[in-house]
Amino acid sequence: MGWSRRPVAVAAATSMLTLVMAACGGGGDSGGGDKQLTFVSWGGGYQEAQESLIVKPWGDKNGVRVLSDGPTDYAKLKAQVDSGNTQWDVITLEPFWAISHCGTMLEKIKDKVDTSKLPAEAVSDCGIPFDILSYVLVYDSSKFGGDPPTSWADFFDTAKYPGKRGVWNYAPGGALEAALLADGVALGDLYPLDVDRALKKLDTIRGDIAYYDTGAQQVQQLQSKEVVMSIAWSGRGLDAVRAGAPYEPVWKDNLMLVDSLAILKGSKHVDEGVSLINELTSAPAQEAFIEKYTYGTVNSDAKPKLDETARKFSPTEAGHGEQGRFMDQQWWADNFDKVSGEWTKWASG
Repeated sequence: MGWSRRPVAVAAATSMLTLVMAACGGGGDSGGGDKQLTFVSWGGGYQEAQESLIVKPWGDKNGVRVLSDGPTDYAKLKAQVDSGNTQWDVITLEPFWAISHCGTMLEKIKDKVDTSKLPAEAVSDCGIPFDILSYVLVYDSSKFGGDPPTSWADFFDTAKYPGKRGVWNYAPGGALEAALLADGVALGDLYPLDVDRALKKLDTIRGDIAYYDTGAQQVQQLQSKEVVMSIAWSGRGLDAVRAGAPYEPVWKDNLMLVDSLAILKGSKHVDEGVSLINELTSAPAQEAFIEKYTYGTVNSDAKPKLDETARKFSPTEAGHGEQGRFMDQQWWADNFDKVSGEWTKWASG
């Protein structure tokens, strides 16, 4: 996202609490400064777009004083809830985390939010989807334009397509799923993941992997042509191409996921938080955000106006979504800790 999709795991980064806006004085029924909310997200341009296009206008319209903090940090979230001093309200986070901490760290809001236009498979009791992205194979068309890769099997074919492969050094970052698809597992049969089989397949390209840790590093790999292929975040692939990198996406068997919106357990502003989430997922808000920061829209009524390049990298345009599947976030919620340990051991081995 803005800086990285992976949230800060420990409270190591100093986050700045800033005022996005203050409700204009003069509206007698708004309660003055009594209505407020703190919004937290990934930081960077992603959060700036959320706030300027949706969050601030919502606060202005509803007389709510909105504060901003970030990036998303699960350790800080937990510390607030455990202490009974919840300062954050609405937060953008990973969907599997919303599932695994539902009711303990996060409020159950599914029945309070209008989800009628949202993808049912991406909604959980505590997590409401905000946008859709995909892990999609991208390849250097200046090298392989005449006979391009067409599948994850080609990603693993270093004889036919020599060169480095970009891989996010993060267990849920799509590499395990891509490896199983390349090894012959059908898209509909991915879960439960056979992690041992996936790592064995990844062993075959271990020497050709170039890891990235952040979205910015991923874009840099593509812009410098350090990698000939990458398991790219669809939006970051678009960023690189807009900057002149010669990459094309392969949408066959793409792996979709969402950024989720949630409300912290113990929030004193649940009603305001639900109102903001309804606004963030509304068709007009979705259109405004997606036209600025191209991912896929979650609201089926939203029709963003995208140029040809943006459409090429959007998971919800041109039938791209129908060629892939949503990653099983319940499986990741149940297995994240164990599989992350296995991944770290393998990647550092």
